Amino acid sequence: MSLLLRRRRYERTRTLLHDWFAGTTRPYSNGYSGPPGGPPTPGQIGPSGGDSEDTIARSIPSQKAKKIEWGPTVFKAFESAATTFVSLMVLGLAGYGYHRYYKYLVLQKMERAFDPGDPMLELANQGKQTSTSVLIDDEKRWIRRKEQEKIDAILNGKTRGHYHLIIGEKGTGKSSMILDAMAKVNGEGISMFEAHADLEIFRIRLGKALDYEFHEDYIGSLFSIKGPRDTTALLDIERAFNKLEKIALKRRKRVGRPLVLVINSTHLLRDDEDGQDLLELVQQRAEQWAASNLVTLVLNSDDYWVYERLKQYATRMEILPVLDLPKQEAIAALTKYRQTYKQEKPPLKILEQVYDRVGGRLSYLNRVARSPDMLHTCENICQAEKTWFLNKCGILGEAMDDDVMDQQKYASAAMVLAKALVAQEREVGAKVHPEDRYLLPQMPLHKAREIMTRADFIKSYDHNNIFTIDAKAMVRADSVPMQNAFREICSEEGFDDFLEATLDRISAIESLGRTRELVAKDLVGGAEYKIKGRPDRGDGITVRMLSPDS
Repeated sequence: MSLLLRRRRYERTRTLLHDWFAGTTRPYSNGYSGPPGGPPTPGQIGPSGGDSEDTIARSIPSQKAKKIEWGPTVFKAFESAATTFVSLMVLGLAGYGYHRYYKYLVLQKMERAFDPGDPMLELANQGKQTSTSVLIDDEKRWIRRKEQEKIDAILNGKTRGHYHLIIGEKGTGKSSMILDAMAKVNGEGISMFEAHADLEIFRIRLGKALDYEFHEDYIGSLFSIKGPRDTTALLDIERAFNKLEKIALKRRKRVGRPLVLVINSTHLLRDDEDGQDLLELVQQRAEQWAASNLVTLVLNSDDYWVYERLKQYATRMEILPVLDLPKQEAIAALTKYRQTYKQEKPPLKILEQVYDRVGGRLSYLNRVARSPDMLHTCENICQAEKTWFLNKCGILGEAMDDDVMDQQKYASAAMVLAKALVAQEREVGAKVHPEDRYLLPQMPLHKAREIMTRADFIKSYDHNNIFTIDAKAMVRADSVPMQNAFREICSEEGFDDFLEATLDRISAIESLGRTRELVAKDLVGGAEYKIKGRPDRGDGITVRMLSPDS
């Protein structure tokens, strides 16, 4: 029974203390401060003679009840502050954790981009089929060139400490050799993408090649936070290269060889301020990566201006020129192509005639080998090149309007250079060895500018595939069909006179532009004008209008 009374007394005391802290107690008539409903009766505690409820209530002074009226407010404020702090702390930890996880995920995705297999390689493999959908073996499809071994060593990581510029005319097989080298290692440690003149498109293609989203999938954008993407494309490319360095450092410790990044069609960049800034950024990274053996950068270009721009600051750059095939290799390649596509072996006479018309350009040889009539296709190629040249650089003669003078300056300079190359071919053609008689005539770049009397047009000719400038700064026709077009045009009757008349008309228009007319009005019979010379010399002239009778 005493245990039950103790239990009741304990519960009653706890209830009184709780109501007191909560501020819900009120004094009774006998001075007791307790819960509403009045003081308890003596029988509620029991006859044990222990501490009564009146004694417990009197132990709490009434004046203290007035001093703790702020207690509930402080308690609630503390509770709210603690809840807010804990919520912010949890939110901050969650955001920081996500940020760290996102950065880790970015590096993991970029590292997987250099795993075996590459999108460019997969697209190339889809094209290794004939019109009959029969897969061609690599030994039958690709022509083994002497440059292939060096490109293989670059892409498989054996050649280190340099970055490379592969330069040559379009259709010589540069991209094909790169893809062939990638296929031999299944694209492991290699990433390749196509360049573009627009920096935003270049940024997107670089991100696709490296599997990098440039923070565009960052969840912070949901909270309207200004993210890292709110900047220029050039800074995004710099960020991508920073991430690539981290991956390259990690991979070098594990694999021991550098990554390979291939930028194809670098000549598509514009030769303006934006394009030059991008090329400078790429070259700075290439120099650093080559010195530390982190990444081997390979640039593939058709135009000379890329080499001219990179040469200013290059210390670790190596040049790999890719030219047309010589005669014997071209004939062997054409024979292999023809056997693959048409299952026939043409006679040597036909093969030599094809080489006379289109030379050793692999793209032309491949097109000719696919056609039923090879010689007719050669004529079509030569005619297409001639039409392209005339559309770009056709001259108008003496009757041209003065509004087209700028365009005619561009066209006449090209005609003058074409005429010089044809004349050089006629002078030295008989002295060349018969096996090399199809080598195109060429001249140094400075000599070509001297002949044209212009220094700014040659880059545009190179970009438009009319003339080409190789890595040794030698100028020649872009291809054998283009040289054939030069020869045909310059051999036409009256061409020299027509070109001379065009040049004279340009000179006359320029002379008119430099001439100023002095018009004298109201100068009738007997009137005169006096034109004084320099005061110190005292000379001058008098202009007088005579009457018709005199």
